[in-house]
Amino acid sequence: MNSFILNAIAGGGYIGIFILMALENIFPPMPSEIIMGYGGVLVAQGRMTFAPLLIIGTLGTVAGNYFWYWLGSRWREEDLKRFIAKRGRWLTFEWEEFEKSRRIFRKHGDWIVFLLRFSPFLRTIISLPAGLARMKLWRFLLFTFLGSLVWNGALIWGGRSLAGLIGEYETYASWAVGGFIGLGAVWYAWRVWKWKPSESES
Repeated sequence: MNSFILNAIAGGGYIGIFILMALENIFPPMPSEIIMGYGGVLVAQGRMTFAPLLIIGTLGTVAGNYFWYWLGSRWREEDLKRFIAKRGRWLTFEWEEFEKSRRIFRKHGDWIVFLLRFSPFLRTIISLPAGLARMKLWRFLLFTFLGSLVWNGALIWGGRSLAGLIGEYETYASWAVGGFIGLGAVWYAWRVWKWKPSESES
């Protein structure tokens, strides 16, 4: 499995990294921890270079987050509510989560966009209230880029540091990654099943 993932990521090149990281922030096909972590393994193998991987992966993250910012900046709250009511189940995104992220944004201001890049939960959702609040675009892009740069850099560094262990204990690493992906699939199925519309839509 490790070889398959490594070859798949290497085969897509930096453009593939960009696309995967953008999609990871819109619809969760594969978590960034695996994408950038295995990118770090490729860096250790000499098949990718740290700086281009970091910059291009981070730009993909910014692109995916900008999608949600754009929705928030272009749509009214009623439009967002209809969109989430219609598409939220498959995006595993509930209106209550939007309201929670909006309260956090209002309480902490623009800097929360940077800080939540290190959170596994609200780091993408916070882009919606940022757009709805008409946060200045350059500030949104800058804070998203800087926070994502630090997070992705840590993931690449971790993957590169563990590359030897992953190669030496490939069977165990394959089981661990398979379990991680399996848990992600179970989590997604559970979120789809448990998803509920907002009270006004139910």
